[in-house]
Formats: sequence, structure tokens, C-alpha cells
Amino acid sequence: MYTAEMRELIKKVESTRPQRIGVNFERMTPAEKEDVLRENHPDYKKENFRVLRVGKNKGQKVPLELANLIEANSRINNTQIDLSKINYDVDVLVIGGGGAGTSAALEAHNKGAKVLIATKLRFGDANTMMAEGGIQAADKPNDSPAQHYIDVMGGGHYTNIPELVNALVKDAPGVIKWLNDLGVMFDKEKDGTMITTHGGGTSRKRMHAAADYTGAEIMRVLRDEALNRGIEVIEFSPAIELLMDNEGKASGAILLNLETGEYVIVRAKTVIISTGGAGRLHYQGFPTSNHYGATADGIILGYRAGAELAFADTIQYHPTGVAYPSQIFGALVTEKVRSMGATPLNIHGEQFVYHLETRDVEASAIIRECLVKNNGIETPTGVKAVWLDTPLIDILHGEGTLEKRVPAMFRMYLKFGIDMRKEPILVYPTLHYQNGGLLIDENGQTKIKNLYVAGEASGGVHGRNRLMGNSLLDILVFGRRAGLHAGEESKSIDVKDLNIKHVSDYNKELLENGVVTERVSPMLLPHYTHGR
Repeated sequence: MYTAEMRELIKKVESTRPQRIGVNFERMTPAEKEDVLRENHPDYKKENFRVLRVGKNKGQKVPLELANLIEANSRINNTQIDLSKINYDVDVLVIGGGGAGTSAALEAHNKGAKVLIATKLRFGDANTMMAEGGIQAADKPNDSPAQHYIDVMGGGHYTNIPELVNALVKDAPGVIKWLNDLGVMFDKEKDGTMITTHGGGTSRKRMHAAADYTGAEIMRVLRDEALNRGIEVIEFSPAIELLMDNEGKASGAILLNLETGEYVIVRAKTVIISTGGAGRLHYQGFPTSNHYGATADGIILGYRAGAELAFADTIQYHPTGVAYPSQIFGALVTEKVRSMGATPLNIHGEQFVYHLETRDVEASAIIRECLVKNNGIETPTGVKAVWLDTPLIDILHGEGTLEKRVPAMFRMYLKFGIDMRKEPILVYPTLHYQNGGLLIDENGQTKIKNLYVAGEASGGVHGRNRLMGNSLLDILVFGRRAGLHAGEESKSIDVKDLNIKHVSDYNKELLENGVVTERVSPMLLPHYTHGR
């Protein structure tokens, strides 16, 4: 529940509300956006990045926390592993059991491939499950993939790889139809027309949603489909190293059974990395909206094997993470709340930024308001935050709208005595998304033969900033593309003798460049889960 001091501040929000209703807050100019980003966005804090000393991206900067894992020892150093004892022999190995991995597995299965999904936690434990707001697709009469393309490029500051964006937007309408046909329960009008809304930085209403648990609903359907088809899944078995053959092709992985501590050898004709992002590295000490398994595992494994990084130095901080109550600190407050009209306000009840700027700009403006202008509201734990005026939603769209459109969030806050329909909520940016990762082409391929990446572990689609709703789209577009291509390619691939020479080569490169460390990677789980 709110303290007495907070309730007094809420009166300022209520007093300014009549004069804010119906008034369009002025959007920033391009110059103003650049200024607020340069002065406030965490990506511009040079002291929190380090230049890599090894690998394909040697000489380029990445966040300190990621650099520490890249410049670390393999978990299998000084370990004797018999690669001749094959536990699983498959056509396609999918590492990761979220939306990207499961959609890839389904499409590879469609090609007749023998598929294995290996996942670190339970099948479906992934950031896909955490996605609330929706998935973008230009499938309405007033919209087009071309318009979607322009929005995506603009959101990424025109740094995105054009071919990847083209694939993203072209496949989008087909992805929505595919999901709908599989049984995803999208929000619809009584006549069956899909309800769509705006996201930050979009010029059309193209956000398709299933209330405020869109990702969970998509994952429910994809997981059921994979299980119904009999696709084999190994749970609690993260990949700790890729396997190569003597021709330098990706040819499987070493898994670690977290329950028994045993190593599992998987030989595969093609490998798809779909391990998600890096939110649980808590870059720069930020809270995160990510699930516990998001520790950059796939990025580490792919880089160690020789794959190239793209945009790994750019991170998305979602503008509206929960700042109070502390029990849910960092949890996501979906952009859908702002798309329905909730506006950010400072301690004086004043709106200080247009509520649907792109995420990087919106987050930077909130950081500036709290830390530079000192106009934030201090919570009992000392966190500075701004108000999000959620009661505006029912005022603008009619009583019951908020509870109907974001029911999970409404119930989450109600558990702590906060009624979003009647009281504003306190928010501050939370670490949300790894904008970059392993460089891919239109089929999800890396420059390592037979190694694919799909979803948040990949880089290039979003450039330096991602628009809302394009992550669920990304995982499905490139998950399906990777699965189709890998499944087809596997028909003509002959795996040679397996080896882990790339690991010893990487160790040698570390030493040659003066990197002496006791760190090991991949991390697998955040450090606080080990009781330290």
C-alpha cells in the first residue's frame, strides 16, 4: 500500500488531470531525442563498457558484465569428456525452449528432420513467457509491411540490417495467421476482427495481443504443438559448449544435466541457438524484467566457436519497470498501458515526455527527470521513480477497460493494495532486452557453417533500439526461418569426427592477449541463485 506521503503526492496527479485530458503532449524533435539519449541513456556511459581482447570482435566494446563472460574460461577446461559416447544423434539440435526455439523445432520437424530441444530450465521457461504487450504485424487495410519497415528502421536509428528488417516485416502477417490457426487466443472484436493498438514509435495500430499475457499465450500453444508432435525435449540440461567437426562445422553440443551433474553429448547435423538474452547479468546494476535463465549463454557459446557479434553494445531498458512495491521491483509494466493513454508524470503531477516515444528516448527522459532534474518520487527503499497515470485509461476508454485489457497486471498490483484503476503507479526503467547478439542472415545463419541463431541471442534485426512488439515477432519469424533452413540443410549434411579444438584455441588466445582469470562461462544461472 502507498504511504501517507505518497498519497499526498497522488493528490497533485489528480489535481492536474483535468487540464491534461484531451491535450496532446508535444513530441521531441530529432535533436532533442539525440540530446536526451547522449546525456542519460546507459548505453552512453563509457565507463560501463570494455573493449574485447579476443575473438571475432576484438577491439569492439561490450558491457563490462558481458565482457567478463566472453573473456572467461570454458566450463569443460581440464575435464576429460569422451566425445565418442554419443547420447543423442539428431538432424537438428535446438538449444533453448522458448518461442524462438520451439517455432524452429516445429518447422524443422515439418521438413522431416529428427529434432531435439535442449533447454536449461523447464520447457517454456523463457522471456517469451514474460512478454506482455503484444506482437506487431501490418495486416490491416490502412497498413503495409513497407510502413512497418520504415517504423522499425526509424526505431533502430537506421542502423538495422535492412535485409533482416525486410524479412521481419514481410513474414509478420503470415506469423499472425499461423498463430491464430494454431489456436492463440488473440483479442478480437465480436465480429472476429483482431484488436490492434499503437506501440511507441509506430505510425499505425498493428499491435496484436492476448490481454497482457501475449507471450505466455503464444508459448502455451507452441509448447503444446511441439509435445503433440512428439518432438523430444530434454529439460534442465543447458548447453555448456558447442561441438565442431574436423571441417569446422557446428555439429552438436555438450549439455550439462543440472540434476545429476553428468555431461550429455549430442551430435547434430545443424545447431540452432535460441537461448535468449542477458537481462540477468543486471548491466550497470539495473533491475530486470527477465526470467532467471537469461544469462547470455548462447552468445558466449557462439562467440567462443568463432561467430561474430553485432550490436552487442546496445541494450534496451524498458521505460516502465515496477519501482514500487519492492516485492515486484523491476517487473515489467507493459507498454500497452501507455498505448491506452497512461502518461508519465513527475512529482509535481506534470507530464514531462510524450508517452509513446521510442523506448530508449522514453527511458532516458525518465532517468533525466529522476536523477538530473530531481523531479522523481522517492520510494521507501530510496528508489527514485515517476508516476504512470493509469486511472486515465478508464477515464478515456470507459470503466472496466483497464481490468479487461491488462488483467494480470491489475491483479498483480491489487495483491499489494494498489488499485491501478483509481491510483497511479510508480515506475522506473528496467533492464529488458539485449538489442544485439550473434550476427545472422535472413535464414538465421551465422558465418559458422550449420550454426543458426534465432531470437534475442541474435543481432542485427533491431539495430540500436527495438520497438515494442517486434521481439515476439522476431523470435517467430527467425525461429521459423532457421528451423526451415536447418531442417532442409540437414538432409545433405555428413557430420565428420567431433572435436572441441575451438575451446583450446580460445584458451590459447586468452593467454596470448593477457587474459588470466578464474572466471568460467557460460554463467547458466545468476550468482544470487547459488546462495552467495
